[in-house]
Amino acid sequence: MPTQRGYRQACGVARGLDIVGERWSLLVVRELLLGPKRFTDLQQALPTASPNALSDRLRELADAGVLRRRQLPPPGNVRVYELTAWGRGLEPIVVALGTWALAAPPTAEQLFVSADSAMLTIRTFFAPTPEEREATLRIELRDHGPAGVFGVRLTSPGAAVTHEPPDEPDAVLVTTTDALLAAFGSDDLTGLAAAGAVVTGDPEVVRRLVAGTRIPGPERSGQLSPGE
Repeated sequence: MPTQRGYRQACGVARGLDIVGERWSLLVVRELLLGPKRFTDLQQALPTASPNALSDRLRELADAGVLRRRQLPPPGNVRVYELTAWGRGLEPIVVALGTWALAAPPTAEQLFVSADSAMLTIRTFFAPTPEEREATLRIELRDHGPAGVFGVRLTSPGAAVTHEPPDEPDAVLVTTTDALLAAFGSDDLTGLAAAGAVVTGDPEVVRRLVAGTRIPGPERSGQLSPGE
């Protein structure tokens, strides 16, 4: 970043803010934690960021070494943005910030939740039972279109989430982002069913996913996810 915009303090916190403290910077990082994205994908995930502001943040983060631009080979043949190894080191910071913010008073405003933000909630808060059996899911968040398709693997250490769904998942869940967030912590699928969710395959796998994803904090009504 330009020197005149920095804090000019010999402090790691100040230097970190020099690199990722501009508006939208950490949210760009959040959106790349689960894998690379095109510029249009980032625009969809950050709808209130102007194209110029988003372009500026991507350029600054690339110049700082947090992310890089890469051209996918054919048949993709598109340019994507992805985190560098150093940039991926920001994940615990992003998750910790989002978890800390769960204690803030909820807002009555209707908040937009990106698909990746909702799925990071699973990766952050899914707590397996001691006897957790490995299972795979395909999750389709229909309010996000193609960008809302994910693969989830439930294991005894936790939940792995990617943008690459398994070819033969144990269960498929098609729902909306709001319905999924509202279902977290439930011991049954009643809420999802009432919201029009469609489950195919083994419904017990879906129940384990939502029951095991419990968002901490005194307030749940705001439905904040750790990536928001």
